[in-house]
Amino acid sequence: MNSFESRDARILGVDPGTATTGYGIIERQGARLCPIAYGVIRTPAGMDAPSRLARIHDAICALLDEHRVDTLATERLFFTRNETTAFSVGRTIGVVLLAAARRGIPWREYSPVAVKQAVVGYGGADKKQVQFMIQRILGLERPPSPDDAADALAVAVCHAHTMGSEP
Repeated sequence: MNSFESRDARILGVDPGTATTGYGIIERQGARLCPIAYGVIRTPAGMDAPSRLARIHDAICALLDEHRVDTLATERLFFTRNETTAFSVGRTIGVVLLAAARRGIPWREYSPVAVKQAVVGYGGADKKQVQFMIQRILGLERPPSPDDAADALAVAVCHAHTMGSEP
């Protein structure tokens, strides 16, 4: 039996990026999903890479502690053209995972197609469709914004749907 099957869970979804990292925290209450917090962590363009990573790490640590997160999910890194961006985003994922690991918080990653499939029912959905469905699923007054926060909420919803069905 998965440890999440018998209890509610607080989930942090992360859409990693160096300039902007989206986050979305939801709580699974039985079959209901409730929004807790969402937004973005921004780092200035002129800031050196180690300082940017430290700022992202500190912000993720604060979110994990403040909201007593049970589990973390990220979107799987998928780049085919720009390896510099891929390395940069990979480093961001690393500091996010470090924050979770130091707290004993489990982590899962999902492909963009799997996230869209879980939220919209179609792996080729566009951003507007994902935002619309996140608004509906979480009972938000308006579509979540910016895109990075909406994507992070979508990752959290995807994880909530797969918890309990994992091997």
